[in-house]
Parts: sequence; C-alpha cells; structure tokens
Amino acid sequence: MALFGKPKYSTVSLGKKRDIPANIFTKCPQSGRVVYTKDLKENWMVVPGSGYHFPLAASERLRLLLDEESFRALGSDLETADPLQFEANGVSYREKIAENKKKTGLDEAVLAGTGKMGGIDIAVAVMDFRFLGGSMGSVVGERITRAIERGVERSLPVLIVCASGGARMYEGMYSLMQMAKTSAALARLADAGQPYIAVLTNPTTGGVTASFASLGDLILAEPGALIGFAGPRVIRETTGQELPDGFQTAEFLLERGLVDQIVPRGQLRDRIGSFLKMFTGKGTEPPGGKKPLKSSGPTFVKSRTDLSDPPD
Repeated sequence: MALFGKPKYSTVSLGKKRDIPANIFTKCPQSGRVVYTKDLKENWMVVPGSGYHFPLAASERLRLLLDEESFRALGSDLETADPLQFEANGVSYREKIAENKKKTGLDEAVLAGTGKMGGIDIAVAVMDFRFLGGSMGSVVGERITRAIERGVERSLPVLIVCASGGARMYEGMYSLMQMAKTSAALARLADAGQPYIAVLTNPTTGGVTASFASLGDLILAEPGALIGFAGPRVIRETTGQELPDGFQTAEFLLERGLVDQIVPRGQLRDRIGSFLKMFTGKGTEPPGGKKPLKSSGPTFVKSRTDLSDPPD
C-alpha cells in the first residue's frame, strides 16, 4: 500500500556560500554608522555625515596636501638600528621593524622632504601612526631634523603633521634625545625668520607633544584629535582626581590656548595655503584638482584668534 511505501523526497541543491571580502565595511566610532571602506578612502578617511576623522596614511596625507608630484624625500637612505639589542617576549626590535615595514609599506614612521603647496616651496614631514604607533626613534628624529634644516638652508616654511604615541621605548635614551635635537633645529629655523606650522592629528602624545608638536608658530588640529603627554588614565591615577569632559581633545585645548585652530581635513590644504601666502607674501595657486570631501559635518573653522579667516 502507498501508506507503507518509501516516501519520495525532493532534493534541493544549495549553492556554495559566497565569502564576503574582509574590511569591506567600516563602522564609525562616533555615530555607529557603517560605511563602505572604499567610500571612506575616497573621502580621505573622514566619515560623511558625522565628520569623524580616521587616521590617514602618510603617503595619502602628502597626496592631499602637496601639489602633484612635487614631493622630494629626505633621509630615505637612513636605516633603523638596534643600539640596545632590545627584545621582549621573545620578539626582537629588528623583527618588529620588519613586521611594520611589511604591514605599512614604509621603512619608518615618517616621510620627510620638500614639496610645493599651491606653488609655494615648503619643507614637510608627515608621521604615520600605523608604523609602531608613530613612535619617534632615531631615524624619525633625524628625518624631521633634516626637513627643518632644509627649511633653514633654503629659507623655506616648515610643515610637520604629527601623529604619534611618543618616544620609542626600543631605543631608550637615543629616542629621548630626538626631542632636544628637533627642538634645537626649530630654534635655528626661528632665528632664520622662517615660519613653522604644526598640524596635530589623532593621536599626538608623549615626547612628540613635549617637543616639536607644541613649538609651532601656528598650531592647527583636526577635529576630535587626542593631544597630550601622558594618557588620561595615568593622569587620573596620579592626581587622584576626575578629569573634565573632553579632556585632552583638540577642542579642549583650543579653549585653553594650546591649539590655534581646529580645521577639518578637507579644508587643511586651503587653510594652510592661506597662511603660507600670508607668511611668505607669495601667491598660492588653486588646489589643483584635489577631490573635495563629501559632507562631513560643520564646515566652519573654530579658532581662538581672529585668524579664522586669513586674508586671500
């Protein structure tokens, strides 16, 4: 009887599960919004809408700020040494350097050299937080110093974009000495009458903050950047006091006078160009085809001075 016969089942063939590529989406820490990583990169790592600024690679930063194909590197022949033969948890400093070279495509945490911004010659150094937290070792300090000295030799304004966790512990005292070396070079630049503009990005901390990051004739910062020497947790535990809201943010320091202006990333090139024109008396050319940012929040520039709208 059919009632006791073997039932017939339909067979459904399932296709192979498609793998979703890694890192196709990025979540904004500020708004929680999920955006396409491709769109984020095209927007110079600024989240449309919320205006949150992710770290930007040094090479991309140079592409954003400088005239096309104008950058000429300094100190590219310098190689990181291991003076202390440092090793921790079975991993040597040399292995750390090799790992970060492979990860970032850079040979150190800074790109330094000369270039043009709106047709004006400048000396420039841009730090990259991806390389060992942008820590300042001997090569980083030497490259930044060479950029400053090139400004002295050729009477060029100097621009340094800071992004660092501070001095590099793997090099001990050699790293701390870079604070004095870069500061002394900036003193010579000041004696030569050349301007120095510092741009503080997220994060700028430790020995970098305690040296060249805080010595600018003009100090700009990106919105929401963490800026300080020791971290909030260390300060809280040391002082035994609760810290105010927004402590060590660019906005907090703007109100207290350390930062001159907070400038969104999409406006940095034009803003710095205006100041270079004012400092040097030379005319700046149009941005030269730089792709504008998509909507990234307020477009005004916060300032504690009357320099928020420098003359054209």
